[in-house]
Amino acid sequence: MTAQDSRTADFSLTGEELAEFHRQGYAGPFALYEPADIKGIWRRERVRLMDRSAAVYGDGAAKSGITNIANYDRHLDNAFLASHICRPEIVDRVSSILGPNLLCWRTEFFPKYPGDEGTDWHQADTFANASGSPQIVWPQDADFGGTITVWCAFTDATTEMGCLQFMPGTHLTMFYDETKRMHYDPKKVNSVQKDGVRRGFFGYDYRELQIDPDWTPDESRAVSMEMAAGQFIVFWSTLMHASHPHLGKTSDMRMGFAARYVPGSVRIYPGLDAVEEYGGQISLDRYGAVVVRGANEYPGNRIATHTTRGDRFAGGSAIGHADPPAQDRSGRTPP
Repeated sequence: MTAQDSRTADFSLTGEELAEFHRQGYAGPFALYEPADIKGIWRRERVRLMDRSAAVYGDGAAKSGITNIANYDRHLDNAFLASHICRPEIVDRVSSILGPNLLCWRTEFFPKYPGDEGTDWHQADTFANASGSPQIVWPQDADFGGTITVWCAFTDATTEMGCLQFMPGTHLTMFYDETKRMHYDPKKVNSVQKDGVRRGFFGYDYRELQIDPDWTPDESRAVSMEMAAGQFIVFWSTLMHASHPHLGKTSDMRMGFAARYVPGSVRIYPGLDAVEEYGGQISLDRYGAVVVRGANEYPGNRIATHTTRGDRFAGGSAIGHADPPAQDRSGRTPP
């Protein structure tokens, strides 16, 4: 498909796909880039991303090994990533779920190098799990929360290389209490076995948040989500998800890029001037959410209309009023 075709096509989820999404908590994978194309793009952008002179967070913000919060939100300075989060193949599908006013709240890289552990089973609603403070807050009359996460494979993601795992249908019940605090210990990275599998959570133990300390995730329900380079998958952050370890049978890394979307009515980083997690802290002085469709509905949200290098985001308007309300997870329109 040409770039012009992409701009004029409608990639919204069909009624059948949307119903299946509400049942399972995820949809896809879908094709976005040709495998050869994204591999070339990623080789180029990986070098460009080493230039952090325009990044919104400082170099020394985090020193946590596997993950680094200083590399959050590189779409705010990198032209390719800025274009990626606004791609209609992504935005049309997410808007099918969340409605016409859509913000990209945050992006993150998820590398997995040969020998790296898998990621713990987890869910995220307010994303207070590591910092202790809610990072997104839905309107009080909403009976749902979390983000729609779009996880794109910039490299092949096979089971042996540490692909994602989902537990279908678990997005409607939270098994973890995000008001509890996890304790960060970088010595836990790549050093803990759980039920015979090396799994961790970037220096945390996600089991500390369990509502029932005796509960164990039912691995028999797990589905492995292998993806070719250039494919992406759409899922609720409240869906139970994890990843396999990278078994080291190839020297190639697995790289995933996650973009997180919320409706324009969601309060982003309410009352926060900084985020502290994974052994580091980032200031929000230069942060801004990106309107990728429609308008921002909450006046207190910081909004970025351009990257720090001057590229305009191809989205909606920065300020607006409530459009028709988004659907909830069951497909109903909230009251």
